[in-house]
Amino acid sequence: MRETVRINKEEPQYSVAAGVTFAQVDAWFGHTIRDLKMDIIYPEDSEKVYPCIVWICGGAWRVMDRSAHLAYLSELARSGFVVASVEYRTTNEEIYPAQLTDVKAGIRYLRAHSKRYNIDSERFGVMGESAGGYLTAMAALANDPAFDVGEYLKYSSKVQAACPWYPPTDVSAFPYESAAEAAASMESLLLGKNVMLYKEDAIRICPVAYVSKDAPPFMIMHGTKDDTVPFMQGELLHDKLEEAGCDVKLIAIEGANHADYQFFQRETWRRIINFFHEKLGYAR
Repeated sequence: MRETVRINKEEPQYSVAAGVTFAQVDAWFGHTIRDLKMDIIYPEDSEKVYPCIVWICGGAWRVMDRSAHLAYLSELARSGFVVASVEYRTTNEEIYPAQLTDVKAGIRYLRAHSKRYNIDSERFGVMGESAGGYLTAMAALANDPAFDVGEYLKYSSKVQAACPWYPPTDVSAFPYESAAEAAASMESLLLGKNVMLYKEDAIRICPVAYVSKDAPPFMIMHGTKDDTVPFMQGELLHDKLEEAGCDVKLIAIEGANHADYQFFQRETWRRIINFFHEKLGYAR
C-alpha cells in the first residue's frame, strides 16, 4: 500500500541544545572551576522571535537535575516558547545567594544569545518547583544589582512573568519545633546559619522581603495538603503581592501534596501555558 500526502508547514521544527555552558564557577574548595549548564528547547525559525521561559528544578537546594522534566518542558516549548532549564549550585557547594546569582547568570546568557535561539529578549518568564519555586520568586522580585555577577552584565536579568510551584517564601515562618530541628533544615543550610536563631538574616533571603509594586505578574501554584512546604507559604507571597497592588493569582490545588501528580497533568500545564501566553504573548 502506498499513500502520498501533502504536509503543510504550520509550526517550526524544535531542537534541543543540551548541556550548554552559560557560566563558570569556582569548585572543589576554590581550587578548580566547573561549568554551569542549561538545556534549551528552541524553534528553528529565523522569521520570528519567541518568549523565553526559564525552568528551575527543585530538590531542597541540595540536589537538582536540569533534565528531569524535559518531557513536560517540550510541550511548553511547542506551545510557542523557547524553554531553558538552568543549573545552579547546591548548598553543599555554596550557600545563598550563589543559587540566585547562577539563575540570573543564565537569564543574562539567554538574552546575550537571543538571536541564536530566536528569543524575544523583552519577554522572559520564569518557573520552578519547590527550591526552584523559591528561586523563581527571587529571580522575579530581587532586582538588586548585587545579585548580578559574572559575565554578560550589560544584559538584564529581569523577567516579565513568574510561575512558582509550592515555593518557600518566608523561611522564618516555618513551624520548627526546636532550634535543633531548625539547624538541620534545608533552609538553614541555604542561609548558612540557623534560621530560627537568626530570623533577621533569614527574612533577608525570603521572597516576601522583596515584594514591591513593580513586581511582574505572578501565578503561584500550591497544594493544599503540602506537608513539605506548607500551603501557607504560597498564601504569604500571594497576600503580600496583592497588598502591593500586583497582578497575582494563587492556584490552590485541592488535596495535593508536595510535588504531587496533580502538577503534571495536562489541565495544570494548560493553565501554565495560558498564563504565559496572556502575560508574555504569542510569538509574533
